Amino acid sequence: MIFTTDLSVPEGPVLLPDGSFLCVEMGERGCVTHISPDGETKRTIAKTGRPNGLAVDKDGFIWVAESMKPTPCLIRMTIDGESEVFLTECDGEPFLFPNDLAFGPDGALYMTDSGITFEDFVPGGQIRPDWDTCPIDGRVYRIDVQTKAIKKLDTGIRFTNGIAFDPENNLYSNETITGNVFRYMWNDGEVGPREYFGNVIAPDTQEGLKGPDGMKFDTDGNLYVTVAFQSNVTVLGPDGKVVERIKTDGNFPTNLCFGPPGSKKIYVTEDQNGTMEVFDVDADGLPLYTGEVKV
Repeated sequence: MIFTTDLSVPEGPVLLPDGSFLCVEMGERGCVTHISPDGETKRTIAKTGRPNGLAVDKDGFIWVAESMKPTPCLIRMTIDGESEVFLTECDGEPFLFPNDLAFGPDGALYMTDSGITFEDFVPGGQIRPDWDTCPIDGRVYRIDVQTKAIKKLDTGIRFTNGIAFDPENNLYSNETITGNVFRYMWNDGEVGPREYFGNVIAPDTQEGLKGPDGMKFDTDGNLYVTVAFQSNVTVLGPDGKVVERIKTDGNFPTNLCFGPPGSKKIYVTEDQNGTMEVFDVDADGLPLYTGEVKV
Protein backbone atom coordinates (compact mmCIF):
# COMPACT_ATOMS: atom_id res chain seq x y z
CA MET A 1 0.00 0.00 0.00
CA ILE A 2 1.19 3.52 -0.75
CA PHE A 3 1.42 5.72 2.34
CA THR A 4 2.43 8.98 0.66
CA THR A 5 3.47 10.19 -2.80
CA ASP A 6 5.20 13.11 -4.53
CA LEU A 7 8.57 12.70 -2.86
CA SER A 8 11.73 13.65 -4.75
CA VAL A 9 14.09 10.66 -4.42
CA PRO A 10 13.23 9.87 -0.77
CA GLU A 11 15.47 8.21 1.82
CA GLY A 12 16.08 8.02 5.57
CA PRO A 13 12.56 7.65 7.06
CA VAL A 14 12.29 8.20 10.82
CA LEU A 15 9.22 7.81 13.02
CA LEU A 16 8.75 10.65 15.50
CA PRO A 17 7.12 10.25 18.95
CA ASP A 18 3.87 11.89 17.81
CA GLY A 19 3.40 9.36 14.97
CA SER A 20 4.57 11.70 12.21
CA PHE A 21 7.60 10.96 10.04
CA LEU A 22 10.74 12.57 8.73
CA CYS A 23 12.49 11.67 5.51
CA VAL A 24 14.95 13.27 3.14
CA GLU A 25 14.36 14.14 -0.50
CA MET A 26 17.66 13.65 -2.30
CA GLY A 27 16.42 14.88 -5.68
CA GLU A 28 15.86 18.42 -6.89
CA ARG A 29 14.31 19.51 -3.59
CA GLY A 30 17.38 18.45 -1.60
CA CYS A 31 15.61 18.80 1.73
CA VAL A 32 14.53 17.24 5.01
CA THR A 33 10.76 16.73 4.99
CA HIS A 34 8.16 16.32 7.76
CA ILE A 35 5.19 14.06 6.95
CA SER A 36 1.93 13.98 8.94
CA PRO A 37 0.90 10.72 10.68
CA ASP A 38 -1.66 10.00 7.95
CA GLY A 39 0.74 10.78 5.10
CA GLU A 40 -1.58 13.46 3.73
CA THR A 41 0.48 16.60 4.33
CA LYS A 42 4.18 17.39 4.01
CA ARG A 43 6.33 20.38 4.80
CA THR A 44 9.96 21.21 4.10
CA ILE A 45 12.03 21.64 7.26
CA ALA A 46 15.22 22.77 5.53
CA LYS A 47 17.16 22.42 2.29
CA THR A 48 20.70 21.10 2.71
CA GLY A 49 21.87 19.94 -0.75
CA ARG A 50 21.61 16.16 -1.10
CA PRO A 51 20.73 14.80 2.35
CA ASN A 52 20.85 11.04 2.76
CA GLY A 53 20.55 9.42 6.22
CA LEU A 54 18.71 10.73 9.28
CA ALA A 55 18.72 10.07 13.02
CA VAL A 56 16.90 11.88 15.82
CA ASP A 57 18.32 12.19 19.33
CA LYS A 58 16.69 12.35 22.75
CA ASP A 59 16.75 16.15 22.70
CA GLY A 60 14.90 16.33 19.40
CA PHE A 61 17.91 17.27 17.27
CA ILE A 62 17.85 15.88 13.74
CA TRP A 63 21.18 14.53 12.50
CA VAL A 64 21.63 14.59 8.73
CA ALA A 65 24.22 12.75 6.63
CA GLU A 66 24.68 15.28 3.82
CA SER A 67 26.23 13.52 0.85
CA MET A 68 27.09 16.32 -1.53
CA LYS A 69 26.42 20.06 -1.09
CA PRO A 70 27.88 22.38 0.03
CA THR A 71 30.39 19.74 1.09
CA PRO A 72 29.94 16.17 2.33
CA CYS A 73 29.26 16.58 6.05
CA LEU A 74 27.29 15.73 9.15
CA ILE A 75 24.62 18.33 9.98
CA ARG A 76 22.74 18.93 13.24
CA MET A 77 19.30 20.48 12.76
CA THR A 78 16.22 21.44 14.77
CA ILE A 79 12.65 20.63 13.76
CA ASP A 80 12.31 24.33 12.90
CA GLY A 81 15.08 24.08 10.33
CA GLU A 82 17.93 25.78 12.15
CA SER A 83 21.09 23.89 11.27
CA GLU A 84 24.85 23.77 11.66
CA VAL A 85 27.58 21.79 9.94
CA PHE A 86 28.84 19.55 12.74
CA LEU A 87 31.70 17.63 11.10
CA THR A 88 33.30 17.39 7.66
CA GLU A 89 36.30 15.10 8.27
CA CYS A 90 38.04 12.57 10.47
CA ASP A 91 41.62 13.38 11.49
CA GLY A 92 42.12 15.53 8.41
CA GLU A 93 40.57 13.00 6.01
CA PRO A 94 37.46 14.58 4.44
CA PHE A 95 34.15 12.77 4.24
CA LEU A 96 33.33 11.52 0.73
CA PHE A 97 29.71 10.32 0.90
CA PRO A 98 28.09 10.41 4.36
CA ASN A 99 25.28 7.91 3.93
CA ASP A 100 23.43 6.53 6.94
CA LEU A 101 23.26 7.10 10.70
CA ALA A 102 22.39 5.20 13.88
CA PHE A 103 22.87 6.02 17.54
CA GLY A 104 24.48 3.29 19.62
CA PRO A 105 24.01 2.06 23.19
CA ASP A 106 26.99 4.15 24.29
CA GLY A 107 25.29 7.40 23.28
CA ALA A 108 27.57 7.89 20.27
CA LEU A 109 26.41 8.41 16.70
CA TYR A 110 27.60 5.87 14.13
CA MET A 111 27.85 6.88 10.47
CA THR A 112 28.63 5.13 7.21
CA ASP A 113 30.56 6.85 4.43
CA SER A 114 30.19 5.12 1.08
CA GLY A 115 33.81 5.85 0.17
CA ILE A 116 33.39 7.65 -3.16
CA THR A 117 31.82 11.03 -3.90
CA PHE A 118 28.34 11.08 -5.38
CA GLU A 119 29.61 12.99 -8.42
CA ASP A 120 32.28 10.34 -9.06
CA PHE A 121 29.89 7.41 -8.66
CA VAL A 122 26.94 8.93 -10.55
CA PRO A 123 28.53 11.35 -13.07
CA GLY A 124 25.91 13.26 -15.03
CA GLY A 125 23.16 11.42 -13.18
CA GLN A 126 24.15 7.98 -14.53
CA ILE A 127 25.85 5.23 -12.53
CA ARG A 128 29.35 4.84 -13.93
CA PRO A 129 29.83 1.73 -16.11
CA ASP A 130 32.74 0.45 -14.02
CA TRP A 131 30.75 0.60 -10.76
CA ASP A 132 31.85 -2.90 -9.78
CA THR A 133 35.60 -2.26 -10.16
CA CYS A 134 36.16 1.47 -9.58
CA PRO A 135 38.11 2.60 -6.48
CA ILE A 136 35.82 2.79 -3.44
CA ASP A 137 36.97 3.09 0.18
CA GLY A 138 33.84 2.83 2.33
CA ARG A 139 34.13 3.62 6.02
CA VAL A 140 32.30 3.37 9.35
CA TYR A 141 32.72 6.13 11.94
CA ARG A 142 31.93 6.58 15.62
CA ILE A 143 31.14 10.17 16.63
CA ASP A 144 30.85 11.60 20.14
CA VAL A 145 28.12 14.19 19.69
CA GLN A 146 29.14 16.00 22.89
CA THR A 147 32.82 16.52 22.08
CA LYS A 148 32.94 16.00 18.28
CA ALA A 149 35.57 13.32 18.80
CA ILE A 150 35.47 11.00 15.80
CA LYS A 151 37.04 7.59 15.22
CA LYS A 152 37.22 5.53 12.03
CA LEU A 153 36.14 2.00 12.96
CA ASP A 154 36.43 0.33 9.55
CA THR A 155 37.56 1.10 6.03
CA GLY A 156 37.95 -0.60 2.65
CA ILE A 157 34.25 -1.47 2.22
CA ARG A 158 32.81 -1.52 -1.31
CA PHE A 159 30.23 1.27 -0.88
CA THR A 160 29.17 1.22 2.75
CA ASN A 161 25.48 1.98 3.08
CA GLY A 162 23.00 0.98 5.82
CA ILE A 163 23.81 0.79 9.53
CA ALA A 164 21.92 -0.65 12.52
CA PHE A 165 22.23 -2.18 16.00
CA ASP A 166 20.70 -5.56 16.92
CA PRO A 167 19.01 -6.56 20.22
CA GLU A 168 22.41 -7.56 21.68
CA ASN A 169 23.96 -4.18 20.74
CA ASN A 170 26.07 -5.60 17.93
CA LEU A 171 26.69 -3.14 15.09
CA TYR A 172 25.87 -3.95 11.45
CA SER A 173 26.79 -2.25 8.19
CA ASN A 174 26.37 -3.37 4.62
CA GLU A 175 28.19 -3.25 1.29
CA THR A 176 26.11 -2.30 -1.73
CA ILE A 177 28.48 -3.53 -4.44
CA THR A 178 28.66 -7.12 -3.15
CA GLY A 179 25.35 -7.43 -1.31
CA ASN A 180 27.12 -8.38 1.91
CA VAL A 181 25.94 -7.48 5.40
CA PHE A 182 28.62 -7.26 8.09
CA ARG A 183 28.51 -7.54 11.87
CA TYR A 184 30.78 -5.99 14.50
CA MET A 185 30.36 -7.70 17.86
CA TRP A 186 29.82 -5.44 20.86
CA ASN A 187 32.21 -6.11 23.73
CA ASP A 188 32.49 -3.93 26.85
CA GLY A 189 31.54 -0.76 25.02
CA GLU A 190 33.73 -1.39 21.96
CA VAL A 191 32.90 -2.84 18.55
CA GLY A 192 34.98 -5.72 17.31
CA PRO A 193 36.37 -6.40 13.83
CA ARG A 194 34.19 -6.78 10.76
CA GLU A 195 32.76 -10.23 10.17
CA TYR A 196 30.48 -11.59 7.44
CA PHE A 197 26.83 -11.96 8.47
CA GLY A 198 24.77 -12.54 5.32
CA ASN A 199 23.99 -11.51 1.75
CA VAL A 200 20.78 -10.07 0.31
CA ILE A 201 21.21 -10.54 -3.45
CA ALA A 202 18.56 -12.80 -4.95
CA PRO A 203 20.06 -15.41 -7.31
CA ASP A 204 17.41 -14.84 -10.00
CA THR A 205 17.75 -11.07 -10.41
CA GLN A 206 19.02 -9.31 -13.52
CA GLU A 207 22.62 -8.29 -14.09
CA GLY A 208 23.78 -4.83 -13.03
CA LEU A 209 24.13 -2.87 -9.83
CA LYS A 210 21.83 -3.94 -7.02
CA GLY A 211 22.50 -4.18 -3.35
CA PRO A 212 21.62 -3.35 0.23
CA ASP A 213 20.67 0.15 1.30
CA GLY A 214 19.05 1.15 4.62
CA MET A 215 18.13 -1.47 7.21
CA LYS A 216 16.45 -1.91 10.62
CA PHE A 217 15.92 -4.70 13.17
CA ASP A 218 12.65 -5.98 14.57
CA THR A 219 12.15 -7.09 18.17
CA ASP A 220 12.70 -10.74 17.19
CA GLY A 221 16.19 -10.02 15.89
CA ASN A 222 15.31 -10.16 12.20
CA LEU A 223 17.07 -7.62 9.97
CA TYR A 224 14.97 -5.88 7.29
CA VAL A 225 17.20 -4.67 4.44
CA THR A 226 16.02 -2.55 1.52
CA VAL A 227 17.68 -3.82 -1.65
CA ALA A 228 18.09 -1.16 -4.31
CA PHE A 229 17.29 -2.24 -7.88
CA GLN A 230 15.95 -5.58 -6.61
CA SER A 231 12.41 -4.40 -5.82
CA ASN A 232 12.28 -5.84 -2.34
CA VAL A 233 13.01 -5.69 1.34
CA THR A 234 15.04 -8.78 2.18
CA VAL A 235 14.63 -10.10 5.73
CA LEU A 236 17.61 -11.88 7.27
CA GLY A 237 17.07 -14.04 10.35
CA PRO A 238 19.34 -13.92 13.42
CA ASP A 239 21.53 -16.52 11.69
CA GLY A 240 22.03 -14.30 8.63
CA LYS A 241 19.90 -16.50 6.34
CA VAL A 242 17.18 -15.08 4.09
CA VAL A 243 13.75 -15.74 5.61
CA GLU A 244 11.56 -13.51 3.42
CA ARG A 245 11.62 -11.08 0.53
CA ILE A 246 8.91 -8.39 0.68
CA LYS A 247 8.25 -7.13 -2.86
CA THR A 248 8.01 -3.37 -3.29
CA ASP A 249 5.98 -1.59 -5.94
CA GLY A 250 9.02 0.30 -7.22
CA ASN A 251 12.42 -1.02 -8.21
CA PHE A 252 14.48 1.25 -5.94
CA PRO A 253 13.64 0.91 -2.22
CA THR A 254 16.18 2.93 -0.25
CA ASN A 255 15.41 2.66 3.46
CA LEU A 256 12.73 1.88 6.01
CA CYS A 257 11.46 2.55 9.47
CA PHE A 258 8.97 0.71 11.63
CA GLY A 259 5.61 2.19 12.52
CA PRO A 260 4.36 2.98 16.05
CA PRO A 261 4.65 0.18 18.65
CA GLY A 262 1.86 -2.34 18.20
CA SER A 263 1.32 -1.54 14.52
CA LYS A 264 3.66 -4.20 13.12
CA LYS A 265 4.26 -2.17 9.97
CA ILE A 266 7.27 -1.01 7.99
CA TYR A 267 7.39 2.21 5.99
CA VAL A 268 9.70 2.03 2.98
CA THR A 269 11.03 4.97 0.96
CA GLU A 270 11.14 4.17 -2.76
CA ASP A 271 12.94 6.31 -5.33
CA GLN A 272 11.58 5.09 -8.66
CA ASN A 273 8.03 6.24 -7.89
CA GLY A 274 8.86 8.87 -5.26
CA THR A 275 6.72 7.23 -2.60
CA MET A 276 6.69 5.79 0.87
CA GLU A 277 5.15 2.31 0.85
CA VAL A 278 3.75 0.55 3.93
CA PHE A 279 3.67 -3.19 4.64
CA ASP A 280 2.34 -5.39 7.44
CA VAL A 281 5.05 -7.49 9.10
CA ASP A 282 5.21 -10.03 11.93
CA ALA A 283 6.84 -7.91 14.64
CA ASP A 284 7.38 -4.37 15.82
CA GLY A 285 10.62 -2.55 15.27
CA LEU A 286 13.46 -2.74 17.76
CA PRO A 287 13.45 0.64 19.53
CA LEU A 288 16.18 2.89 18.19
CA TYR A 289 18.79 4.42 20.43
CA THR A 290 18.60 8.21 20.62
CA GLY A 291 21.87 9.23 22.24
CA GLU A 292 21.27 7.98 25.76
CA VAL A 293 23.92 5.78 27.37
CA LYS A 294 22.65 2.24 27.99
CA VAL A 295 25.86 0.37 28.75
